[in-house]
Amino acid sequence: MNLLSLCWKPFGHEKGNHGANGVLGGGGSSGGSKEGKDGLLWYRDIGKYGSGDFSMAVIQANQVLEDQSQIESGQYGTFVGIYDGHGGPETACYVCDHLFKHFREGAVLMLAFLRLCVYAAIAAESQGVVTAETIQRAFRQTEEGFTTLVSESWSTWPNMATVGTCCLVGVIHQQTLFIANLGDSRVVLGKKAGNTGGIAALQLSTEHNANIAAIRQELKELHPNDPQIVVLKHGAWRVKGIIQVSRSIGDVYMKHARYNREPINGKFRLPEPMNMPILSANPTIISHDLQPNDSFLIFASDGLWEHLSNEKAVDIVHSHPRAGSAKRLVKAALREAARKREMRYSDLRKIDKKVRRHFHDDITVIVLFFNHDLISRGVVQDPPVSIRSALEHG
Repeated sequence: MNLLSLCWKPFGHEKGNHGANGVLGGGGSSGGSKEGKDGLLWYRDIGKYGSGDFSMAVIQANQVLEDQSQIESGQYGTFVGIYDGHGGPETACYVCDHLFKHFREGAVLMLAFLRLCVYAAIAAESQGVVTAETIQRAFRQTEEGFTTLVSESWSTWPNMATVGTCCLVGVIHQQTLFIANLGDSRVVLGKKAGNTGGIAALQLSTEHNANIAAIRQELKELHPNDPQIVVLKHGAWRVKGIIQVSRSIGDVYMKHARYNREPINGKFRLPEPMNMPILSANPTIISHDLQPNDSFLIFASDGLWEHLSNEKAVDIVHSHPRAGSAKRLVKAALREAARKREMRYSDLRKIDKKVRRHFHDDITVIVLFFNHDLISRGVVQDPPVSIRSALEHG
């Protein structure tokens, strides 16, 4: 099986899934958005999803794009995913193909269960088809599935064990927003500040990166007998001196001892036996009741946040028309990356992929705008939406 082919095939149009299509997305349209490409930049300037408008953009820096992303929106909610891969694109591609499917299957099973309840109407109204456990189970099933793929590929492709991805998911169901995160991608809420016309930035996601003091403390408490659990290396804190993120999907060489051995690359092999998983695939999940002054969400891989503060990103979105918001954020980050290297933005744009990685990372941005008239009335815009970022992978 060529796993990279999973990155290229159209998403959301599989045969045999018609019973689930439209419930939480899948098999839908592009939301009326038009796809554009400008060199290494791919974008959809504006489109419609179930609860408002969206804008989406991706810029490639690596020789092979390691980011994946998707928007799925249907009758019962909206699912957004940003998957920032590392070590290769394979895990991010796998997650983009499987996480939403597992989530949707869990939500449909929950819906079927509620319909069997004596008080089905009351239960569905109060509990809904989406819960934190629905999301947690989908993450768990995706991690297990990728681990099985690594096991099946071990004899022919052992370095699959060293590939992983951060995973940021947002789900809007009724008037509740769920955020689930592994790694260091981030979602920030733009919130209207009273009647002043101003906007405030509120970070909703919890990040799992060893450069954060609280994460280093968490790792030390989980591994009290390992003085080398976090190591300062090349100016950055790294788990076991190897990887910055402490939670991910994949990276099974840091979770299962049987994959931390030859023939994987020596830089990934630990000098001492692994007695317990070092990295985790357990996401941090929060829920947020949507309020009328919640204006928009910015989902982005860490490549954006390396160059833009939460407040700057929110101000850029708030101060310009909705169309092109995601592309505008990407370009603002590139301008800042160029400024840091004392070069012109126009010169940075001329640098090709691979070499470009010395200046900035792959960057993926999705901006969701809320239509509170729709949300408050429990109305979802038709048709269902199913979009996956579509840069070439090579």
